[in-house]
Amino acid sequence: MDKKAIIFIGIQASGKTTFYNQYFCELKHINLDTIHTRAREKAEIEACHAKGLSYVIDNTNPRKTDRARYIPAAKQYGYKIIGYYFRSSVKESAERNAQRENAVPRLAIAGTAAKLELPDYEEGFDELFYVSIKANVAEKTKNDNNQKSNLHFFEAKPWQKTSM
Repeated sequence: MDKKAIIFIGIQASGKTTFYNQYFCELKHINLDTIHTRAREKAEIEACHAKGLSYVIDNTNPRKTDRARYIPAAKQYGYKIIGYYFRSSVKESAERNAQRENAVPRLAIAGTAAKLELPDYEEGFDELFYVSIKANVAEKTKNDNNQKSNLHFFEAKPWQKTSM
């Protein structure tokens, strides 16, 4: 199996963690919401590199500089770098966010959206995908952390400059 470093890109409540739970739950999940510090995040990533484990960086990563903290080291360890950009408007994300138990302030969503830079292969990605939510399912399920989350039907397409 190829070693993969998967980097999610998108504003809060755009479906990133739900996408992880539905499609990548067998991979190591690295998320600042749960590990809280960059030092712990770095330690988790270094442990994956040392063991050759594939992992998912599930943060907003809105700027190229945010993503650049992950790509060079993963490349150095021979990882395939895959980016998933989650398309969502502030309005759509705010609506989903309002259904969360631990909602983030709407201003935080708008602030992240204002900083958002679209990903590009020149950053070092081997593959890029454009993800959109096609439908929300009202039924709620519980994830591994016993948190309720909506099921979504996603569509992930290979990245093209014309995807926007």
